[in-house]
Amino acid sequence: MPHTLIFEEQYKRLGIEKFSEHHLETIHGNKFRYDIKVMYIPAGYELSVDFNHFSVTQPSLFFLTNQHVKITRAQGNAKLLYYNRDFYCIQIHDKEVACDGLLFHNVFEIPFVELDREEDIIVQQLFQNIEHELKWKDSSAEEMIRTYVKQIIIHATRKWKKQNLDNNVIKIPNNEVDFFRDFSRHLEIHFRSKHNVSEYADFLHIAPKTLTHKFKSLGLESPNQLIINRILLEAKRLLIYTDKTVKEIAYDLGYEDPAYFNRLFTGKTGSTPSNFKKNYMPGKKYNI
Repeated sequence: MPHTLIFEEQYKRLGIEKFSEHHLETIHGNKFRYDIKVMYIPAGYELSVDFNHFSVTQPSLFFLTNQHVKITRAQGNAKLLYYNRDFYCIQIHDKEVACDGLLFHNVFEIPFVELDREEDIIVQQLFQNIEHELKWKDSSAEEMIRTYVKQIIIHATRKWKKQNLDNNVIKIPNNEVDFFRDFSRHLEIHFRSKHNVSEYADFLHIAPKTLTHKFKSLGLESPNQLIINRILLEAKRLLIYTDKTVKEIAYDLGYEDPAYFNRLFTGKTGSTPSNFKKNYMPGKKYNI
């Protein structure tokens, strides 16, 4: 059976679950669906996150919230660190290492960092430190655990920037990172009800043209397209993982006219929502 360690106090919850190729049923269920999750995945795993497939060739950390995860190949021992927003999140902790924007909910759909040998040792030690505190259970355990979680996120944030910004995978200057993190955060919160660039520009206290220009000047997809991408991602999740009708999904995503939503989905994906559900195949592959 998988090995579970957990801290629970009032509304706060954090735990670590170890798993391997023999114990994937918990990971594939809904037990951790609404938790914030950091998965330590060793080389040799293959997994799908929503509609993208990843082949892991070196130890990696995946940062997940409500994405759907399916492990299709497992080799060796992995770990799942999970916690809720009451334990550690944006409202009460540092913006740089919060629950959104770069590692979590980034609009570029890059929810992972690869670890070199030295980083792998550091991260594994931090996981072990958390496990030790979960077993120790003294009065200071909660703050010690929170400190270790923060260290994992700091290491991973630095690595994500190096992996994606310094290497020009994503061409965003470091002084603009906070801006794109804020855009990602607002998009994740409001995509169901706010579909227009002007509404996100208001959140960011700039003009809609300025917002659009920022993306264009860096060769990125337009904010309008990123808003649509996020809506379509949620639509695909609801089509594949729930029994909701297309009409119900349209309403869930803020469209009072299901026919308009149907046309939008079809125009952007090349398939009607009904055909997408019927013909769905696992997503594109990434080797990491």
